[in-house]
Amino acid sequence: MGENAYINQRNRKLGEQVVNNLKKRYFDAYYTETASAAAEKAIELIPHDGTIAWGGSMSIIESGLLDHVLKGNYKLTNRDTATTPEEKNEILRNSLLCDTYLMGTNAISLSGELVNIDCMGNRTAALMYGPRSVIIIAGMNKVVPTLQDAITRARNFAAPTNMQRVAGNGLRQTPCFSSGQCFDCTSKDSICSHIAITRLCNPAKRIKVILTGERLGF
Repeated sequence: MGENAYINQRNRKLGEQVVNNLKKRYFDAYYTETASAAAEKAIELIPHDGTIAWGGSMSIIESGLLDHVLKGNYKLTNRDTATTPEEKNEILRNSLLCDTYLMGTNAISLSGELVNIDCMGNRTAALMYGPRSVIIIAGMNKVVPTLQDAITRARNFAAPTNMQRVAGNGLRQTPCFSSGQCFDCTSKDSICSHIAITRLCNPAKRIKVILTGERLGF
């Protein structure tokens, strides 16, 4: 048996625990072996007669879900079509009224809590309230033992890594961009305005979490 097979076995067994714990917290939750299977499951959960929006997420891109949605026959609230900052902000506001919102998550505790850091708050706002349904795709690399570990991962790995991505235009300069380490800064360029812990899904099953054994996102 190859090394990857052992990793797959470990991820499956741990993933099933996380799924069970998410369900105990009233999330709808699934485990898939591959990222493509996670995307297929998400597609099953998306109504064809509703509107779809999404937050910034490498996971929905890497899984192929976003590409499917863009090429499919769906009604989209697509912020990438904006030509001005004002138009983009209006699209983000309208996204809170969509039927299905797609996103990743920065971290998941083994006990089934989600942790997310956001700049403007559009992604965390949609997670908490507004869209009728939220679908999250997450690789097992996002799973950590405790809630504190999840907060640490979000602040010290996900946020500094995302800063490397968004600061490529040179418009944002923060300590974590320069060093790769969180300094709990109050920089005007910080992308860590909001830290959200989602410990229960209310109403039940509104948030759907699809875990995959493959690595996705930061």
